[in-house]
Order: sequence, then C-alpha cells, then structure tokens
Amino acid sequence: MVRHLPVLAPPAAGGFRLSRRGNRALWLAMLLVPPALFFTVFVAYPIASALVYSFYGWVGVRRTTFVGLANFQRLLGQQPFQGWTINAFWHNVIVFVILLIIQDGLALLLAILLARNPRGTRFYQAVFFLPVTLSLVIVGFQWKLFLNPIFGIVNKLLRVAGLGALAQPWLGQAETALLALILVNAWRWLGFPTMVFLAGIRAIPEEYFEAARLDGANEWQVVRHVTWPLLAPAVTIIVILTFIGSFNWFELPYVMAGVDGPPNRSTDVLGLYFYRTAFGEISAGLQEFGLGSALAVLMFSVILTVSIVWTRILRRREVELA
Repeated sequence: MVRHLPVLAPPAAGGFRLSRRGNRALWLAMLLVPPALFFTVFVAYPIASALVYSFYGWVGVRRTTFVGLANFQRLLGQQPFQGWTINAFWHNVIVFVILLIIQDGLALLLAILLARNPRGTRFYQAVFFLPVTLSLVIVGFQWKLFLNPIFGIVNKLLRVAGLGALAQPWLGQAETALLALILVNAWRWLGFPTMVFLAGIRAIPEEYFEAARLDGANEWQVVRHVTWPLLAPAVTIIVILTFIGSFNWFELPYVMAGVDGPPNRSTDVLGLYFYRTAFGEISAGLQEFGLGSALAVLMFSVILTVSIVWTRILRRREVELA
C-alpha cells in the first residue's frame, strides 16, 4: 500500500518579507534603546530634575517647601546673588568673544594656508590637533606651572628675550588672569576648528576658485567672495560650538584658578558659580540646591535659545547657497 505524504503548501507570498521586516524592527529597537536610555538617564532626567528642584527651597540636601520663582528672583534681583550672576555671565560673554576672534579666527587662517599648501598638511594637522587629545586637567596643571611667576617657563622666556618687563603673575592679578585662561583654552582647542574649516574648504569645488582667478581675482578676493560664503555652514557650526563651550566652561578655570574664581572673582564664570552654589563654597560652606538648579536652568535656556537661533541662520544660508 502506497502512502501519500501530505504536500506542504508553499509559504505565503510576502511571508519572508514580513519576517525580514520584523527582524529589522527588532534590530532597530536594539540599536536605539541604549542611546535612548543613555540620553534619558544622563540628559533628560537631570534637566527635568533641575527644573523641578529650582522651584523648591532646600536645607542642605533636604527639600523643604515649594517656593515658585523665588530662587530665580534671588539670582536676578537680590544681592549679592545678582552681582555674582551678572559678573559670571559677562565673563562667559568675554570668553566667547575672545575665543571667537583669536581661536576661531586663527583656525580659519591656518585652514586657508593649509588648503593652499598641501605639502606637509598631515604633519601640521597632527601638530595642531595634538593638544585637543590631551585631558583638560592635564592641560590646566601644565599651564599653571608654565605661568608660575617664580619658576614658570613663560616668564623665564620673556626675560631671556629681553622682555622682562612683561613678566608678571599671570594668574595672580585680576587684569591678566581671565585672559591667560582664555589663551590656554584657545591653545588647547585650536586644532578642532582648524580641521573643520579645512574640511569645509576642501569640499568646495576647485572650479569655483579657478573661475575666480580667471576673472582676475586676487587671493584676498577669492577668500572673500568664494571661500567665505561657501564656508558659511562650517563657520556657523564652529560659532555654535564655541558659544556652547564658552558657557559650559568649568574644568580649565577650576584647575588653574580655583572654585572661587580668584583673584577677586575675576575668573568667575557660570560653571564655577553653579558648582559653588549647588555643592557648597569652600570659603563659606554654603549649599543651595534650589539656587544651583535655578542657575542651571538659566544656563540651559541661554545656550538652547542661542543655539536654535544660529541653527536657523545656518539653514537659511544653506538654502541661499543651494
């Protein structure tokens, strides 16, 4: 007797595609969950917590009563907090402006020179970018030793060069302390905007430069009318990053100057002010979670607002260039 085995029906059309879609969705979920979890734990939750904490009064680490906008009013309208807030804010503005001129301006110049002279470009890229790879703590301690008024190498080199009159306690007087910190920061970060500008220049078609030179344009005119307009997206990105970095400034002044922003608060910035307020000031032993959270919310609001404005400017420029 011959038995007939049942014939299995072929899989329905599209069944394999559904399986692939399911696997793809599973893989996407597996890839998205870790960064989403990281963002929630280290970004979204701290921001939300700071916003909630800013509406409460605190005694040490113990939350007391709901105070509404009282912490913001103390920061912006009550002495001595108002004076400290304005002083730290303007120092951050000064840091941003000077870095924009010195650090980003010099980076743009170096990028233009490297683009014009490709020989040895990789070597110079490595030289300029090397400080970026160093820890800010290491950079801070290193330059704190270099700027020491007694045995620091900076003052020794000035004396050897016959410029002993310029030797001074760079971090010990209010007139030069903030500028010294800004210059060290510019030295450390110079390589990053240089690489961004260089990549932007290399992305510009060579035909544009050749056409401008055929029309009789000199090098300055080529930079002004060809390089600069087409480099607008890179410039705007660097400006945004410089602004964010300037208003998040903490490690370098903390290591080189100290948490109190010495001398006489001349190096005080919002990052140091927040640290003292939220976690306690060494000289006074104060700890104000509510005030610190309110200050963090103000810092976040300023950075977010300016970043959004510059992003919109970037998009408009990209549309115009297109």
